[in-house]
Amino acid sequence: MVRSCEQEIPGWVYVGTLLFIHFHSATVCGAVVKPEAGLDNVATVLNHSMSLVNRMESLLALGNGSDVTLRVQTINTDEVKVIQAHSLVLTLQSDVFEELLLTRNGSALVLREMPDSAAVFDKFIRYLYCGDISVRLDQAIALHKLASKYRVWSLQQGLTQYMTQHLSSESPTGHVVGWYNYALQIGDMTLRDSCLQYLSWNLSSVLQSAEWGSISEDLLISLLQRSDLILQSELELYEALESWISQNQPVSTTVETALRAVRYGMIPPQHLFRLQKQSALIQKYYESIRDLLYLAFQFHSASPIQLAKYFDVNCSIFIPRNYLSSSWGSPWVINNPTRDDRSFSFQTQLGPSGHDSSKRVTWNALFSPRWLPLSARSTYTELGAMQPTRTDGGRPRIIVTPATSSPDFAGVSFQKTVIVMAKQQGKVVVRHVYNFHQSTEEAGDFLVDADLQRRASEYLIDSSLYLHIVIKPLYQTLLVARK
Repeated sequence: MVRSCEQEIPGWVYVGTLLFIHFHSATVCGAVVKPEAGLDNVATVLNHSMSLVNRMESLLALGNGSDVTLRVQTINTDEVKVIQAHSLVLTLQSDVFEELLLTRNGSALVLREMPDSAAVFDKFIRYLYCGDISVRLDQAIALHKLASKYRVWSLQQGLTQYMTQHLSSESPTGHVVGWYNYALQIGDMTLRDSCLQYLSWNLSSVLQSAEWGSISEDLLISLLQRSDLILQSELELYEALESWISQNQPVSTTVETALRAVRYGMIPPQHLFRLQKQSALIQKYYESIRDLLYLAFQFHSASPIQLAKYFDVNCSIFIPRNYLSSSWGSPWVINNPTRDDRSFSFQTQLGPSGHDSSKRVTWNALFSPRWLPLSARSTYTELGAMQPTRTDGGRPRIIVTPATSSPDFAGVSFQKTVIVMAKQQGKVVVRHVYNFHQSTEEAGDFLVDADLQRRASEYLIDSSLYLHIVIKPLYQTLLVARK
């Protein structure tokens, strides 16, 4: 067991890849000499709490003074794990143990556990004695079940936080989907929402992983209905859906629901023609989605204004997701982001309709590490150049504006999305997503909690800020339902 010799904050800390959860607010190897102000003199506090933890660990390991035997039976097997324990410790940490010990017959307490919980039961008991525990990804659910069953709330909360912060960790078969299903089962909405957000924001990598095939039908439909998915393109999503259906063989109603959640209007017409001709899935379920394909082809062939006169276009197939392909935005790596202001230009297509896809919009992005609010800075000089007003008291800002205006912009509104990447557990993932609309030129809360001065900032990758700007053109302000 690795122990930290530095002072620790309450809760849990990491040492390598292990999670340690502590009862006490400060631990020190050996004694701590801490002055304490008094009325007439200064007192010294000697802290030997780690020595006490070591004695408690030895007490459990040797079973000295044990007054209760825990017999942990693995359900549906003959396996029995025997642990010599102490009633005082168990009852101090768990009111469930207190009730069980009051009603037991004899010195043994028989506990029946599922195989995954029985396998880590000795770890769980050791936590009751020592207040720290080492956790692997594949043990988190089993330990969380035990903490919940025996109402050891400090351990339960620590494990929830551990799972929330280890969504990006590498595992052979993936673990986020399993944690999502578990959170849904026990009603832990915080963990459920964290898992769902991770899957949505990192969907491209999830689609390529072994975990994609294990997604449940309900989770699949939930993901397909979201507009905040971050992936390369809608075509990538359709091909992944085709693979999931082939692997899981769901009932026809599930397939139809999933296929109708695909945003065909966001797939270029040349790819739609190919899918219609070559996809066995589309050919089999063509009648179920024929109306959507027809509407998508109409969307690509006519002006959105003309289309709105004859079709109800206020539906999700015309709403872009956060696509990373070059037609919708551009990555932007800012080296040494605390040094000075930076500017960047890129182009996107005017709209998702094939009618507008050949029309380009040039965008200017301006980043400043220290910026005053809009009301406190000048915007343009006589030459038309943007002039930021910087101050040491400012905070990071990003502004995204079109370089020119055009009559083609009429009826098109632009949602701007800035994606911030980070490295967690050695893996590059989406750290945060900021959305702002055409009526505003910047995200007001951009990196409000980030400390870019710190080289080890969780918002930086190798001292650089990794961004991806996505422009989502929307026709909703122009297109109205038919009367």
